[in-house]
Amino acid sequence: MVSTQKDPVLAVLSLSGGNDGLNTVIPYANPLYRDYRPKLGIAEGQVIPLNDELGFHPTMGPLKKFWDEGKLAIFLGVGYNNPSYSHFRSMDIWHTCEPDKIGTEGWLGRALKEIDPNAENVLTGVNFGRGLPRALVMDGVPVASVGNLETYGLLTGIEGENQRDQALDVFGRMYSPAVGRSAVLDYIHSTGTNALKGADILATAPDKYTSNVEYSSTVVGQYMKNIAQTHLAEFGSRVLYTTSPYNGFDTHANQAVLHSGLWSDVSNNVETFMADLKDHDASDNVVLLMFTEFGRRIGDNGSGTDHGAGGVAFAVGDHVKGGIYGEYPSLEPSQQEEGGNLRFNTDFRSIYTTIIEDWFRMDAQPIVGGSYEKVKFL
Repeated sequence: MVSTQKDPVLAVLSLSGGNDGLNTVIPYANPLYRDYRPKLGIAEGQVIPLNDELGFHPTMGPLKKFWDEGKLAIFLGVGYNNPSYSHFRSMDIWHTCEPDKIGTEGWLGRALKEIDPNAENVLTGVNFGRGLPRALVMDGVPVASVGNLETYGLLTGIEGENQRDQALDVFGRMYSPAVGRSAVLDYIHSTGTNALKGADILATAPDKYTSNVEYSSTVVGQYMKNIAQTHLAEFGSRVLYTTSPYNGFDTHANQAVLHSGLWSDVSNNVETFMADLKDHDASDNVVLLMFTEFGRRIGDNGSGTDHGAGGVAFAVGDHVKGGIYGEYPSLEPSQQEEGGNLRFNTDFRSIYTTIIEDWFRMDAQPIVGGSYEKVKFL
């Protein structure tokens, strides 16, 4: 059980689009990898070895330092039964822990309700990016959704009242079948109202912030900087969430170039983020979780990879027990999911259970919707 003097904080970076786990944590010693990836296989000499069997994509050098320090957990074969290959549906499952029906509450929304049951702090949960991830949705839980720390509000980046009304209408139509149109509109209204309450507070974060590091100008870089600024401002935020640009990891074509750029961006900014917190003596109560909605198919399509199943996820932090968790899914044809996909062996809710119980020190079962064996990385 982790014990910290400060309140534990979870930062989340969602890798939108379905990251190709096979070319992220690479089974470079397995000859089947070369057979299935004739065009996109990473040359063994370019792989950054983690052990005699697995290694990182060559652009992930900045993350290797956390591995060497024993502060990086790598989760293999992550997924769930009867995987969905739809971006929207699979991400929804990850967000709500409801693989068999459309969920109406996010797992982090439930956690925030436990952390701050009376919604005393409108900044207990903060999202950086346009809209509001389903993971943070929970009736009675205010979550600030920030486009940047100067221009702020729910569904940021949409200019003009008519455009905003249209966007809200689309949002309402999307979720109305699951929760009822009036409920959706009431939720949007209350969330937007609570978000505005935190605007003046959040706007002070940049003025309080000084740093010796420099984040990239990319979306990931700026939102990771915003997470650091908010954490360092000590507003009492406990969940800080952001998502990489929508479907950026959906590498059906031109993957060799795109995937390299994506992981270079993520790796460098994660390194910068952790260095920033450490410089401010503020890294000891933060765990960063990185996940994606699914992996990619085992065989490449010549230029890219198509939607797959079992993927990889990561956790970084001073209290993380570094190592490899789960088994690398077999590449043997007889052991694959239908359609040439990796078979999962680590339920994503096991990772959540560990975070809820061993980091936030709460009962995980009502939050993740069941009892799951913990992955003991904390």
